[in-house]
Amino acid sequence: MTIAFQGIGVAASQSVAIGPAYLTGHGLSSATPTPIHPDQVGGELNRLNQAVAAARRALKLVRAQVPRATPLNIAEFIDAHLLMLEDVALVDEVRKIIRDQLYCAEWALQMQRDTLVRVFDAMDDPYLRTRRDDVEHVVHQIMSFLQGAQLQFDPDARDLAGCVVVARDLMPADAIVLRHRGAAAFVTEYGGPVSHTAILARSLGVPAVVGVHNITRYVRQGEPLIVDGETGTVLADPDAATLDYYRERLDAIEARRQHLHTLVDRPTATRDGTAIGLLANLELPEDAASARLNGAAGVGLYRTEFLYMNRDDLPDEEEHLATYATIVTALAGLPLTIRTLDLGLDKRSEALGDLGTGASNPALGLRGIRLCLKEPGLFRPQLRAILRASALGPVRVMLPMVTNIQEIEAVLALLAQLKEELTREGLAFDPALPVGAMVEVPAAALAARSLTRRLDFLSIGTNDLIQYSLAIDRLDEAVSYLFDPTHPAILRLIQMTIEAGHALATPVAMCGEMAGDPRFTRLLLALGLRHFSIQPGALLAVKEIILDTDLGELEAQTHDLLARLDDAEPGELLDALDTLNRL
Repeated sequence: MTIAFQGIGVAASQSVAIGPAYLTGHGLSSATPTPIHPDQVGGELNRLNQAVAAARRALKLVRAQVPRATPLNIAEFIDAHLLMLEDVALVDEVRKIIRDQLYCAEWALQMQRDTLVRVFDAMDDPYLRTRRDDVEHVVHQIMSFLQGAQLQFDPDARDLAGCVVVARDLMPADAIVLRHRGAAAFVTEYGGPVSHTAILARSLGVPAVVGVHNITRYVRQGEPLIVDGETGTVLADPDAATLDYYRERLDAIEARRQHLHTLVDRPTATRDGTAIGLLANLELPEDAASARLNGAAGVGLYRTEFLYMNRDDLPDEEEHLATYATIVTALAGLPLTIRTLDLGLDKRSEALGDLGTGASNPALGLRGIRLCLKEPGLFRPQLRAILRASALGPVRVMLPMVTNIQEIEAVLALLAQLKEELTREGLAFDPALPVGAMVEVPAAALAARSLTRRLDFLSIGTNDLIQYSLAIDRLDEAVSYLFDPTHPAILRLIQMTIEAGHALATPVAMCGEMAGDPRFTRLLLALGLRHFSIQPGALLAVKEIILDTDLGELEAQTHDLLARLDDAEPGELLDALDTLNRL
């Protein structure tokens, strides 16, 4: 008999999976308040230290197994947990409870876990409240080794190809390794649309349904399951008719993928002949191949943070250059836009120590171009390498988190100095290296005309622009509903930036998630956007809409709407957007 479970679906590149259930054994015995004798304190501290060390080894093993083609933010989950294993508020406090209150290591760990969870739950800052999951996952890791687990994530463990993983919850390390072993989908009892499992599933392109209460009690190991990430439905032991329906959906997904692939070699232009630049965002050098396979006309955003992550030292100039040269070669003449280091907030590097970590609000602290200008020893090797790479092919440099003209002037002055150095050293570079900036904060959008006079191009980063403009953290479930790309203020900032570029004949691109969402393609075209930079996997879906758009007709339909943004009723803009997408 078919049993249907309902949870929260996670949109991924393929939203349906069919496969046998694989129930993970993540249940831990409950800790009990076991008192210890003072003579046992040393032994319990040693047990705790060994468990922390084992958890650290396990996480580092997982991090080493993460495929290099995996998006950067996946490895960042592991890095965050490794840092928490060194956190005084966690491990040192557990040691103190063992010594002072004379409890076993398990109970001391659980007591401190409960204390930290209460603290995080009471925080006003939405970013900090979302760190509760990290506490839970790190404590789980340590507790599992306290209770006798062996080193996890054996590379020779059974193949999970095609299986649907069912668990109470998935730690980031588990999700990464399970997907690496071929898991087709995730189903968890806990979690919401912005939980770690949901974020990882989207990044990994895995269909998932989270928040399915008690599913581990009712699903049997090996039982056939259907996971529908679009509707948030899990079907156990489906009948033949249901299986046939979902197999047809899978066939339709594959047929659409093949149809989109036929568009690769077609020039990207609207029906009435306006050429549109369709570029790719890259996380890793290996992504260049995917960008070319999907018909990208170049790279509009290459994030360089991965060079600084998962290491104790800083990359030198030669390492930077070797990495950039690899991408330039892979692109075979297509332009490469290199964004300078954008560490800060939740993207950290162990090599930077505690630099910039003291800010009361990390989102508004020392990050992006602010960090680079404050630490020229960090910035100079990267800029020298970018200049040298520009001698190998078309390269542009892009500055993140720009807020004022002084920052641009400082970078341009530094580039002039470095060009003189390279000339004296006899090293080649493009003297006309294009310099651009990200528009990620409202100040940059409002001052776009001023910035544009000193720059060769702009690129709108909608993820941060929306968050800073609307004063919300989209990972905070309490306010994530306010994350609205179509808010009149956001559309006005986007339009203002594009118009500033048009006025001075300066190209303006968009590299945020909004650019890669087909629902907004026609709206962005109507706003004047002519350069999109998106994830390689979304290129062809956006291209299909561009090819099928009559720009003249579109602009006529949207002119009145955009002129009366302030007077539009709630929901009217979204209704109008649906109309645009049917033109």
